[in-house]
Amino acid sequence: MTEGTGSSSGSRPTGTGGQSPGVADTDGSDRGDVGDGKPARRPVKRRPVLSQSRIWRGEELTETLPMIESLRHTPYRNPRVRHAAAEEREARASLDLALRVGELMLRCGAGAPQVESSVVAVAAAAGLDNLEVDITLQSLLIQCSTGSGVPITMLRVVRSSTRDFDRLTAVHEFVENLVAGSYDLESAATQLREIRRAPRFWPKWMVRGSLGLLAAAIAVMLGAGPVAALVAGFSALLVGYAARALGRGGLPDFYQCAIGGFLATALAWGAFSLGAAGWLPVSSSDFAFIVAGGITVLLPGRTVASAFEDAISGYSVTGAGRMFAVFLTTAGIILGVATGLSLTLSLTTAFDLRLASPSIVSTQALNAPVLLAVVGAFVVGVAGAVSLRSRRKLVLPCGVLCAVGVGVSLAVSRVDGLGQLAAAGMAAIVLGCAGRLLALRMGAPAMVVVVPASYGLLPGLAIFRGLYEMVNGSSADSGTLSLQGGLTTLLGAMAVLLAIAAGSVLGEFVAAPFDHRMVQKRRARRR
Repeated sequence: MTEGTGSSSGSRPTGTGGQSPGVADTDGSDRGDVGDGKPARRPVKRRPVLSQSRIWRGEELTETLPMIESLRHTPYRNPRVRHAAAEEREARASLDLALRVGELMLRCGAGAPQVESSVVAVAAAAGLDNLEVDITLQSLLIQCSTGSGVPITMLRVVRSSTRDFDRLTAVHEFVENLVAGSYDLESAATQLREIRRAPRFWPKWMVRGSLGLLAAAIAVMLGAGPVAALVAGFSALLVGYAARALGRGGLPDFYQCAIGGFLATALAWGAFSLGAAGWLPVSSSDFAFIVAGGITVLLPGRTVASAFEDAISGYSVTGAGRMFAVFLTTAGIILGVATGLSLTLSLTTAFDLRLASPSIVSTQALNAPVLLAVVGAFVVGVAGAVSLRSRRKLVLPCGVLCAVGVGVSLAVSRVDGLGQLAAAGMAAIVLGCAGRLLALRMGAPAMVVVVPASYGLLPGLAIFRGLYEMVNGSSADSGTLSLQGGLTTLLGAMAVLLAIAAGSVLGEFVAAPFDHRMVQKRRARRR
């Protein structure tokens, strides 16, 4: 007799006493025909019992997410993808278009996350898949595969960069048109060529003058008087002119920053000496404010914030490259300011002048009255937008947003138990969230509004005080000033910059779900 085969649900074989083998039920008894003429019942399915091997079974492997998934939190999410590029020639031309978009954004000062999202969006609109993007501080590498499996690799090197937010806005509008479904390779290449060759939005004299206005406004926010603010603005203009002249001669940035820091310190001491002689209404405490405003054009505050943003967003190589560049720039400023302070302190002692010690100067970035600080922040935002060559319609929103950020910082800093670090972080979150929504509504990327608005939060006075402490720490009458104290102050300034960068990234992430309808409406209008 043949035995029945047991099922995977745990049924047992049957076949006793010459009976026909039946189907095992849930209780293991036979329900087949046993000679009573009744039809067999259909078996009742038992719930499978988890075995020990299944409980301890390892997790299944997951496939890597396609590059288009990286657009989830960007304005280019859910792009309208055309059919895949069939021919290698067409795929190569489309990949070259995406590469040129990324190169132009790197040249105009965009961060690694913005560059990658734009490149992926252009490639997706062209129908390219299996895309790989590698971004460093000065190069952009892209690789993709055609439908027949032919790999295509392209590389671009960016040897120089400048802040040109008008061109960044034009590139943003260009990418928006492509993801809306209006992709045509020839017209897109022509339009991108026009964006690259278009003249800059603001004249040179206005951009350079805005740097002087920016330095004067920052000096006012720090607590300087009107004459000291004018001196700080003039110092920034002179330092900027010297840096450009040295740059045209091929001198590296390190030496430009060192010479600029020395000039800013020497000009501040000259104004202080005239004030001590009674020829200028400049007090001794204005010395620090003038230097802090004069080196505004040299301070790598925004570069530090960009480095932290890249590192936080997962672009560690680019962030490390930016941080090394910041280290060299800061070292040049330290060398120039330290040399200038050593010389001016010796002259102060020789002429028996009294110079205010930073130990009696508050390290907070805002020492002016609230109303004056908010007005100064508005001027800083406007001047910062012009210095970055933003479009005219974005200048006033940048000023308003900068004033709002400074107001939030002042309000948080006056809460017991919360210091400058928490105030800068909360203000940066507000700037990141509001800046993204405002910029996208006006057809611009978020950084075009957030970057100039964050200028009012940079701790310029804390950086100068740290340098002062490091230089003057060895003097006998320095009191609490020391080399260790200067390093601590500089680390505190870096912590504030980290809070600004982290807050900006978090604010944009929080605002991402709320701009979905806005993006869809703009995309529908473009279609």
